[in-house]
Formats: sequence, structure tokens, C-alpha cells
Amino acid sequence: MNLAQLIGGDPTSRLLPVDRLHVPTVAVVAIMTFAMTLVAAAGLALAQASATVTSAAESRIVVQLAGGRPVDTAAVRSIPGVRAVTPVSESEMRATLERWLGDAAASRDLPVPALLTVEVDRADRVAAVAKAIRAALPGAGVTTEAAELEPLLRSIFALQAVAVGLVLLMAVANGAAIVLAARGALDTHRSTVEIMHGIGATDRQVTRLFIRKIAVDALAGALGGFAIAAIVLLAIGGELTSAAGGFGSSALLAPWAIAATALVPVAAVLLVILVARWALMTSLRETL
Repeated sequence: MNLAQLIGGDPTSRLLPVDRLHVPTVAVVAIMTFAMTLVAAAGLALAQASATVTSAAESRIVVQLAGGRPVDTAAVRSIPGVRAVTPVSESEMRATLERWLGDAAASRDLPVPALLTVEVDRADRVAAVAKAIRAALPGAGVTTEAAELEPLLRSIFALQAVAVGLVLLMAVANGAAIVLAARGALDTHRSTVEIMHGIGATDRQVTRLFIRKIAVDALAGALGGFAIAAIVLLAIGGELTSAAGGFGSSALLAPWAIAATALVPVAAVLLVILVARWALMTSLRETL
């Protein structure tokens, strides 16, 4: 047996058979890929929701008049930059309040303010339009929807940061498990490694032999974990579609987010290969 037979061709498969998966490695990679895919999808869904809410609210102003006094909508429409003015009727207000107050919402003793939703043609003109509305309607409460939704958007951003942190932590945990698996494989085949070194094989050549086996295990685990995560996400998406009915778009993830999520198993396999290569090269140098 010569070096070429050990490093290349079918004899390599007899040294470290790739047709027999190392179940612990496959299981670890599958579990981590499954978890990372779900967390990454959740983070991307939050980013998508944040962008949708921001784009819908950044050009809107809410005008509130206490006591339900009549609103001069014509004066508001005449303000430069106003694209549309939509009054909210008293019946709509009471129907909304009924969810929390019950029958008391219909009581005439309950004061209901008059509300207007004002849409501005450009987001950069919102402040100027709000100032003009305050001048046209003295005593009116004028707030931007973006300002009202800022606490919600901060919470969404915090959840996104948590999702990113979890993905990174799981990647680190996955890397640590692969380090142990790589060193364990090296110890198991220590006699083979010594023979290869004895006939002139370099650490790089020995590492390449082990990397091929680990890469096959990682690929099997990543594809399995991603497939299960995809089934879970499709089930959740189906439930959302059913619950949303005809109320606008109910897609859990946009096409760009789906493409980004599909990169998780690719990143998982690359991480495994890089970490395993580093662990193997380090261990081989330590034994010299």
C-alpha cells in the first residue's frame, strides 16, 4: 500500500467509509440546523413585519378632537402635502371600544373623541403637516403613527437581536460539538494516522481524509434538520394563511427571507468543515 492509495481513490473509502454515517455527528448537526433555521426564520419574519409596519405608519398622522366636536376636514385637506383624510366615525369608535368595555361602550355618557387619519404624500413632510394641522385645528391632539408605534418597533428590534444572538450561540455550540467529534475520530483511527505519517503523509493530507467523512455526515445532518424545519415552517405558514383569510398578505416569509433561510444549511456545513479542519490540524500538530 502506497501513499497515493491511502489519500485518493476507493481505498480511502475503506479507511474511513463515507457510506456509513456517524450517527452522533449527524444528529448534532441536524438538531442545530433545525433550531438555527427556525430561529433565523423567526428573526427574518420579525424584520419583515417591522419593515411593513414602518412603511405603513411613517406617512400617517392621527388627529384627535376631544368631545367628538365636528372636524373641519376641508381645512385639513387644504394643507400642502396632505394626500388623503379619512374620518373615523363614532360608530366605528364605539364598536372598537366594545371589545374592551362591552355594552358600556354604547353608553352616551361615555365621551368618544372625533378621529381623523391623515395620509401625507411624503414621509419627510410629516412634521410640517402635523404643525400645520395643529395651527388649523387648535386644541386637537396630533400624533404621528410612527411615534405611537416606536415602542412596538423597539420591542421587535430587541427580539431580532435575541434571534441573532441565539443563532450565533447555536453556531458556537455546533462548532464545539464538531471539535469533539473530530478529535474523537482522530483518536479512533490513531493507528491509521501513524501509518500514514510513517510513509510520508502530511498533516494536510491526513486532515483531508477525515474532512471528507465529516463533510458527508454534516451534509446529511444539515439537510435532514433543514427539511424538518421547512415542514414546520410550512405548517405554521398554512395556519397563518387560514387564520388571516382575506385580510391582506399573510405570507410568513417574503421570497428574499426564504432565500436567506435556505442558506442556513449551507452555512452549517461550511462551519462544520472549517471547524473540523482547524481541530484536526491543531490535534495533529500537538501529537508531533
